[in-house]
Amino acid sequence: MVQGVNMYSNNKLAKAVRIALAFGASATAGISANAFAAEEAVAEEEVERIEVTGSRIKRTDMESASPVFITSAEEIKLSGFTRIEDLLNTLPQIEAGQTAFQSNGASGTANLDLRGMGPNRTLVLVNGRRLPSGGVYSQAPDINQIPAALVKRVEVLTGGASATYGADAVAGVVNFVMNDDFEGFELTVGASGYQHDNDNSYIQGLMDEKNFEYPEGNTGIDGKSYNIDLTVGGELGDKGHAVAYATWRRSDELRQEARDFSSCALSGRGNSCGGSGNAIVPNFYLGGVDADGAFDWGNWDYLTLTQDSNFQPSSGNLYNYAPVNHFMRPDEKFTLGAFVNYEVNEHFMPFLEFNYMHDRTVAQIAESGTFFNETYVLPVSQLNADQQQYLADNLGLTAADEFATYIGKRNVEGGPRKSNLEHNSYRIVVGTEGEISDSWSYEAFVNYGSTSSSAAYENDFFAPRIATAVDADACAADAACIFYDVFQYQGVTAESASSLTGVGILNGITTSSTVSGFVTGELPFGLPTADSPIAMVVGAEYRKEEFERLSDEVYAQGLLLGQGGPTTSIMGGYDVREIFAEASIPLLSDMFLAESLTLDLSGRYSDYDTSGGEPTYSTKVDWNITDDWKVRASYARAVRAPNIAELFAPQSQGLWGGADNCAGPTPKYTPEQCALTGVTAGQYGNITPSPASQYNGLFGGNPELQPEVADTVSFGVVANPLDSLNFTVDYWDIEVEDVIGTAGAQNTVDICAETGDAAYCDNVVRSGAGSLWLGTAGYVQATNINLSSMHFEGIDTTINFMQEGLLGGTLRANLNGTYMMKKEFDGVDCAGTIDNGCFAQPEWRHSAKVSYDMDTFWTASIIWRYYGEVSYSGLEYDDEGNYAGGDEFVGSNGGLDSASFIDLKAAFDVSDNLGVLVGVNNVFDKEPPMVGGELSTNANAVSGFYDTLGRYLHVSATLKF
Repeated sequence: MVQGVNMYSNNKLAKAVRIALAFGASATAGISANAFAAEEAVAEEEVERIEVTGSRIKRTDMESASPVFITSAEEIKLSGFTRIEDLLNTLPQIEAGQTAFQSNGASGTANLDLRGMGPNRTLVLVNGRRLPSGGVYSQAPDINQIPAALVKRVEVLTGGASATYGADAVAGVVNFVMNDDFEGFELTVGASGYQHDNDNSYIQGLMDEKNFEYPEGNTGIDGKSYNIDLTVGGELGDKGHAVAYATWRRSDELRQEARDFSSCALSGRGNSCGGSGNAIVPNFYLGGVDADGAFDWGNWDYLTLTQDSNFQPSSGNLYNYAPVNHFMRPDEKFTLGAFVNYEVNEHFMPFLEFNYMHDRTVAQIAESGTFFNETYVLPVSQLNADQQQYLADNLGLTAADEFATYIGKRNVEGGPRKSNLEHNSYRIVVGTEGEISDSWSYEAFVNYGSTSSSAAYENDFFAPRIATAVDADACAADAACIFYDVFQYQGVTAESASSLTGVGILNGITTSSTVSGFVTGELPFGLPTADSPIAMVVGAEYRKEEFERLSDEVYAQGLLLGQGGPTTSIMGGYDVREIFAEASIPLLSDMFLAESLTLDLSGRYSDYDTSGGEPTYSTKVDWNITDDWKVRASYARAVRAPNIAELFAPQSQGLWGGADNCAGPTPKYTPEQCALTGVTAGQYGNITPSPASQYNGLFGGNPELQPEVADTVSFGVVANPLDSLNFTVDYWDIEVEDVIGTAGAQNTVDICAETGDAAYCDNVVRSGAGSLWLGTAGYVQATNINLSSMHFEGIDTTINFMQEGLLGGTLRANLNGTYMMKKEFDGVDCAGTIDNGCFAQPEWRHSAKVSYDMDTFWTASIIWRYYGEVSYSGLEYDDEGNYAGGDEFVGSNGGLDSASFIDLKAAFDVSDNLGVLVGVNNVFDKEPPMVGGELSTNANAVSGFYDTLGRYLHVSATLKF
């Protein structure tokens, strides 16, 4: 956050950063971009004092002891993206969270996942103040609230910053600095879309084997988006300033059927087109009825129907559910807001920020179905004569008997399922700042944000109606029932299918309230070895978070078959009282090999009403060896408090499927191992296992959760060896303990027996008989717990170059890259690997840009985005590093090949008031690496991370006065 307070001097490196921002190039605070035109003759240039992400102490430049990567407004506009998360997801430091390219499981929000540590460990700020969280499905900040057209720059800070900003800044901070000093009138109108050549011979061959349909050739332009952005700003007399904005964006839907590589759902390993057993022509697990009235698994068969409605063994009767799924969701968003400040006098300068957003999107997935969800016991006499004869011949059932069946029928007669997601959010900041004296100033503010959201899920099968609808006699006795004739080939009508669907409704509201104030300034003394005084910040803060999600009866009881279980209501909240302080202590000045040496200290004490007190602190060293070389290092202790859903999701007992390996006459585990799970010597060998392999579990939130604790370290070098060249190299290490998560009931029992770890054993509660299923006294607690650890380690680097006077223009080049050395979850290193527990983050990833400005009316740029190769984890490789496991997975050499995406941009100043931008991202129409169903986030790809839909073409015009 940049705020002018008073004037001060700075050095060559500081000027380099301001020049970089003026040019619109990426930067890393501490030099970090285009330190090119700094004139050495100007030794004592007067500049404004500013506040840089990671500290509340206002500085004379953008240098920092912590690495801060900066994306400028010019880069945001040049990208052509109207969704700001699409741009930020191209940064090597960020993995894709929730994006527009997800359908099944979509929250309707857009999240940022710094370092891949999870969106809930990335703190998002607007002008240095918190952005409220998302909606009914998400507790992470929704950056849909950010108007991309008004962003001045985005500052990404790596590592813990809890001592400065409070909880959640574990992986780091993303701070959106808004252009709240804009003057004039600006109107931008834009349009964009995707184009792809469908020529993927690999997946087309797989679909030919299944007789699946798929598109071929040029798609034309699809997935179109349109946007209008309006910004107006000006002075309020001679003492104030106001900026107002309004934006609109609409995106069309794009289904998976539009791309050949997503037109079938690949199997788990990606070597065939998969499908669902819930098919157009139904499949049946069909058997007799045992003595308890349940399915007789000793006398059954897996069947489907012939065209003349007889039974036959089912083999290969699958439904290709992929085409109807959304590849990119349709979306419409409005935002409006204002930033106002006014100087009554130097001691009282009130300010106001107001932001509002309305967003509506629809996530469409394949049709619902019966999903083999429950056993239906029906009379054999309901079936036709041929079917009755088949059961008599193969299962020994007569017309007087009953049969039991699990049914797999896809509701193609009723159409796809849709989740209608709507979010309305607003944020108000009211505060004041001013000078207390010549060397001290203050700031105090109230930050209130609220998001109301809803989800209406339609066209899913309503479970209670099905048992009656498939029973001919029961349906005939119910005047409201329309017979669902699954035993007749193509016997299901659209009318009968529509009578079985239901709608589930969720409504939620989240609120965040912050009252904060601090004073900052300089002490009247410093160390004798330094020429600057000690600077300090002292402050206090109160924050309250509340969340309420109300589920209707349909959701609460899990009555929709496609939902996988109940979605419960949640109500809860917490508050935290905090005090904090910072000190910047100059140690040396103007000495040999020490142009300056500064020690920064910060600390915060947070008192949560849920978990008690938590201290956080940091130590940073900023060593300017000369004007051109800097060394920086930092250590920080950070915390993440559990969010409201993790704390307060209602706990309820349910069932989990699996095995108690300490039950039965000959248990899998030894007496000593079972004793760790609570089995006594007398119970060992005498505990009855569940005949249905179902056991009691306790699921939900956990109000006893403690905050996660992280230790972060960074060390780096910043250099400006030439007037035309600068670079940064920063090592970082983040280690988190007491990570909040669930172990799973089966894992809890087994890991307890195998290790005796109290974190698992304390959650196994046996009844007096040692049982985990008879009655309700025995159960496995599978609620959220503080369980695991994470350890991430890597190196970031930036390189910036500029050459003026080249063929009459200016050449600029920069590179931003990340080398991921370690990405460890509970001892499993995911760096450069992918599996269902490891995201596809390569070891090396970068974005590089070269631009040429004729200094007349046009500028052109080329961008190279590179993703290194990613290996499938747990596979065998030969001595030369080649995959030695055979052709078992999609992709070459046992993993995902490296991928390069090239973007071309051109900007033209048509007149003093009109500018035009045109561009093509992914010029060569590179497809994303395909992955199998086990690893896909959507559409056989890691959607939203790699370029997913082909070429992205965009054009915009900006009118400015």
